[in-house]
Amino acid sequence: MTGPEFAEEVLDDLDLLRARDPRGLLPAVAGAGAQVRETARLTEEAGLGRVTDGGRPRGLVIVARREGAVAASVLRALLGPSSPVTVDVVPGPSLPVWTGPSDIAVVATRTGAGQYAVAPAYEAARRGVTLLGIGADDAPLRAACSTARAPYVALPRTRVRHTTLWSLLTPMLLLATDLGLLPRGTADPEAVAGALDEIAGECGPAQESFVNPAKTLGLELLDALPVIAAEGPLAGTAATRIEDQLATLAGLPVAGFRLPDQRVAACSVLGGPLAPRDADDFFRDRADDEGRRLRLLTIRDPEAGANDGAEEREPRSAGAAVDEVLRTAAAHNVPVSGLAEHGDPLRYARLPRLARQLAVADFTAVYLALALDNERAISP
Repeated sequence: MTGPEFAEEVLDDLDLLRARDPRGLLPAVAGAGAQVRETARLTEEAGLGRVTDGGRPRGLVIVARREGAVAASVLRALLGPSSPVTVDVVPGPSLPVWTGPSDIAVVATRTGAGQYAVAPAYEAARRGVTLLGIGADDAPLRAACSTARAPYVALPRTRVRHTTLWSLLTPMLLLATDLGLLPRGTADPEAVAGALDEIAGECGPAQESFVNPAKTLGLELLDALPVIAAEGPLAGTAATRIEDQLATLAGLPVAGFRLPDQRVAACSVLGGPLAPRDADDFFRDRADDEGRRLRLLTIRDPEAGANDGAEEREPRSAGAAVDEVLRTAAAHNVPVSGLAEHGDPLRYARLPRLARQLAVADFTAVYLALALDNERAISP
């Protein structure tokens, strides 16, 4: 296992970071703001009017995996339970049997290739389902959308795998706005891009570890077994993202809990057999510990909603659940980190605040992968 001291030296050595990053993950993550702006322009050029002119659909069916599925979950969480349309996320290659002409199908994929992306596009055309495609330029999916006379958001082939979340999410947000499902300004691309640019400045490789929130979190997770507690559905989408990125890029297992629903399970884990046994000695030299140690990572969303279980004996709001989880962690001396809680997160609107969390999550996973030299190990 790479020691924290050596890992910090790696993360603060720009030449070594470049050498360990053959795919260019760091520049791609740092360019998320530019990605939002470029994708917003490409979406406008694609002509969403061909989808939205028919009015509000019965439902949105989003065919996506990995990053596309996270993007779809962000949209669904933003719309919330009061959404006037259903939002279903399916992996493909088949559309749900009930999908018909009164629905909109969005096929979102970085490559625009593969049976799971192309087959549902042709199936949508056959059933008369309104279609929107998102994928690489000159991909098979574009040909399928052209056959159906459907708009296609053509992404540059320079997009780097594992860093295209905003290329897939931005068209979905603009579609929902044009359909009147989201209020104007809620998903303003420039506000989101500005928040992402700010994180890129704070978490970029030139910023040293002691002032870099993502490097700091990466070092904290280096020898940890992360337990993520997400406050409500929207924070849960950020949890899904960081769980997948930490596992895929850094090979780090993660336990994730969505609050308030999984409050009891989260507290059981934090107070269970993996909690520190010598709980009374908080100031011990933890370098002597063997194996990975639990670390709680909180993802907050102050707008997650008030108490949703007035009849319950215990408070069931997401905020109250997070407070209980934090108390449990403190009682068992489990260290705690907060995702993108530096600065003043409350000065941002809800979506830009989520953008900050997603950006710090991506930077953290990449830094961990580079500290462990995982990128060169898996690259051909």
